[in-house]
Amino acid sequence: MDRRELRRESTLVAVEPQVLDLIAHLIRHRDRVVSKDDLLGAIWHGRLVSDSALFNRINAARKAIGDSGEQQLLIRTFPRKGLRFVAEVRQESLEALTLPDRPSIAVLPFVDLSGEPGEDYFADGITEDLVTGLARIRWLFVIARNSAFVYKNRAVDVKQVSRELGVRYVLEGSVRRAGTRLRITAQLVDATSGGHHWAERYDRELGDMFTVQDEITRSVAGAIEPRLLAAEGVRALSRSPGHLDAWDLVARAQTHFWRLTRTDCDEAIKPLQRAVDSFPDYAPAHGRLGFCRVFAVHMGWTAREDGMTAGRAHAIRAIALDDCDSWGHIALGYAAMMARRTEESLAAFGRAVSLNPSSAAAHSHLSRGHAFAGRFREAVEHGGEAIRLSPLDPEMALFLGAIAVAHFTASHYEEAVHHTAEALRLRPGFQGAQRLHCAALAQAGRLAEARVFLATVLKDQPGLTTEWVRANVPYQTEALMDQFVSGLRKAGLP
Repeated sequence: MDRRELRRESTLVAVEPQVLDLIAHLIRHRDRVVSKDDLLGAIWHGRLVSDSALFNRINAARKAIGDSGEQQLLIRTFPRKGLRFVAEVRQESLEALTLPDRPSIAVLPFVDLSGEPGEDYFADGITEDLVTGLARIRWLFVIARNSAFVYKNRAVDVKQVSRELGVRYVLEGSVRRAGTRLRITAQLVDATSGGHHWAERYDRELGDMFTVQDEITRSVAGAIEPRLLAAEGVRALSRSPGHLDAWDLVARAQTHFWRLTRTDCDEAIKPLQRAVDSFPDYAPAHGRLGFCRVFAVHMGWTAREDGMTAGRAHAIRAIALDDCDSWGHIALGYAAMMARRTEESLAAFGRAVSLNPSSAAAHSHLSRGHAFAGRFREAVEHGGEAIRLSPLDPEMALFLGAIAVAHFTASHYEEAVHHTAEALRLRPGFQGAQRLHCAALAQAGRLAEARVFLATVLKDQPGLTTEWVRANVPYQTEALMDQFVSGLRKAGLP
């Protein structure tokens, strides 16, 4: 099932990657009015965006942080000038709560709307499975099932739940059965403000009830993780640097990394380095820092000898601190893949998936490991699972990039061109996708386009040569490497 089918299959109300970038950009420049042209350059990299599309995204940004066009408590419009982030997130409500030192969530009992007495066991099963699935996310504090079930069959305000359970987020939903059809809705709410971060509707045919229940809970848990991380990143950006704890630093780093540019990767590494320096036993910071350092080598943003040694060391430290945190294993897998230790990399990526089967990121990186090893079927399978779990993920360009590598190694060059073009539409600065797009165009026989596009590649990576490629792009066999280098040479790379 491709992305178009996924979008048709369900109704999605989520925060687009560009909306997250818009919020982050306004918060970073809170001291000045940001013009329309500045927004277009920073978020859409100069591409044409209609006034109505920009207006809709500004409204989506306000909605995501609990603001409105009428109140303008946080994002204010200055006519003929632009926008400005004008206030801190409402701290008085947050400080009145006793919240854990990491993101916290309660899954309220899903409401059965079928109208049949004694048939709410399915809704209860969905709720219990979601508690279990979300508990696999190591950085997330999840309220136990028994505490959340006291709200069953009660009309409650999410702010009351926040006060009584000490949580920032609430997941709530409903189940409705009609004949052989099943409809499940779910929504993620910031319980401290009442703002909605995500909602989705799932329509299914009734069959094996346990199979349907597993599928739904896995899909919801998979979609929740990136939404929560995005919300936490925006919250961290709104806080002053002197008041950031270990988790805030990790969340702030992620808002930069998602944009997949050299500058943003550097900006992601800074708070992660500060986190490991200030909180040396905090596993999530070590895991993500290890990943960022190794990924920067792959993109060509840092020297191999610097990034690989430090990245692997942080990955090993993260696993030593918490063997059940998937990001340490993802970082270790990426380091092994870059060193062309194929089986070690696949084992580490596989461990990340087993720790959190609902993690779209873990599936995406396992897809990448298989793709660079030329294992097409496995790569596409896990890449497709990543997209199914999180079809509006801020890291979608990475998901598509891994699938593009799989198609390239299988000599499906037009498919590789299609997937890299889509990845670059989402993240134009993604240099790994740039190089692959160029090579795929050339191998597809579209030499004129490949030679023109090579100029874009060399603009972002002026020192690129085939020797650099052979040292730093992690195709796992000589034959696959020769296939890739051949495409770049046809495009005119020296």
